Amino acid sequence: MSDAFIVEAVRTPVGRRGGGLAGIHPADLGAHVLTALMERSGVDPAAVDDVVFGCVDTIGPQAGNIARTSWLAAGLPEHVPGVTVDRQCGSSQQAVHFAAQAVLSGTADLVVAGGVQNMSAIPISSAMLAGREYGFDDPFGGSAGWQARYGDQEISQFRAAELIATKWSLTRSEMESYALGSHRKAAAAVDSGRFAREIVPVGELRDDEGPRRDTTLEKMAGLPTLTPGGVVTAALASQISDGAAALLVASPRAVAEHGLRPRARIHHLSVRADDPVFMLTGPIPATAHALERAGLTIGDIDLVEINEAFVPVVLSWQHETGVDPARVNVNGGAVALGHPLGATGARLMTTLLHELEATGGRYGLQTMCEGGGTANVTIIERL
Repeated sequence: MSDAFIVEAVRTPVGRRGGGLAGIHPADLGAHVLTALMERSGVDPAAVDDVVFGCVDTIGPQAGNIARTSWLAAGLPEHVPGVTVDRQCGSSQQAVHFAAQAVLSGTADLVVAGGVQNMSAIPISSAMLAGREYGFDDPFGGSAGWQARYGDQEISQFRAAELIATKWSLTRSEMESYALGSHRKAAAAVDSGRFAREIVPVGELRDDEGPRRDTTLEKMAGLPTLTPGGVVTAALASQISDGAAALLVASPRAVAEHGLRPRARIHHLSVRADDPVFMLTGPIPATAHALERAGLTIGDIDLVEINEAFVPVVLSWQHETGVDPARVNVNGGAVALGHPLGATGARLMTTLLHELEATGGRYGLQTMCEGGGTANVTIIERL
């Protein structure tokens, strides 16, 4: 089997809702990282075989195949195609998988993978809510097959986070301590320039806007819960954000032909699924499956990026995998840095690659929970 190499990876700063990226058209956000990716890699854009972008809520300015629109908005060659992927929160991680699979299959040599999301412009769940215009309240309630299988119960990420907290006996104080740590690690990473190599500034915005330096356990304790009688608050959830990220995946032939330096090899990629009602537990069976297929143990993994959609997701995953917490989200996660849905998978991969290089680690594992109960896992090997 051939190899799929990551040769370059960049991202914008992650902007807060209503922050420094809020007024930028999603296609221009995508174009920004695509331009930087081509410049940094030195590859002739005309040699790119395809552009695969993740995006969720593809309506309004995010509609019409934002991968293709972003490429054209960047002024790049018209003959290069693009396709947009929606695997919910894992959309751009899946974009990396599709890019790697194209290279591994021998049907492509250079593929751009990434994602973009402007949640300030297009609020979360906008696409789902748009169904009301056509007589459907949500994606589940109108389906006879779904009702027969899962009954008439609430399907939401907020309920799922509560179900996980209950099943794993996670206390609010325990989760708030984790969230505070995420903010502190992210702030320290920003201050030390840990993200500087991976970020392409957008105008005057050079750093991630999310980390709350003034937050405390006392402030978190005063917040209302997201559901009555629950334990999960906004402080324990990812931030609504804007951003974009992109990676260049290359075959050995492309590496030789274009004189590229591989920075990492895609060691393993897979996706699994779990109970769609619990929804956010997918990373647990997905990680077990990935490690078995890769012939590795969790102890072989030097660094982990698991998306902090909600703190219960990370804590339950840590409990089940037995991972050393010191290797997980070492520069903070989405609780502090934000979660621009369609861009987060590529953002996490970009950060994972750069941190492996900074620390000298060999293997990095990325996973994230996704709507519907699915979860992608990617294991990369630093070269």
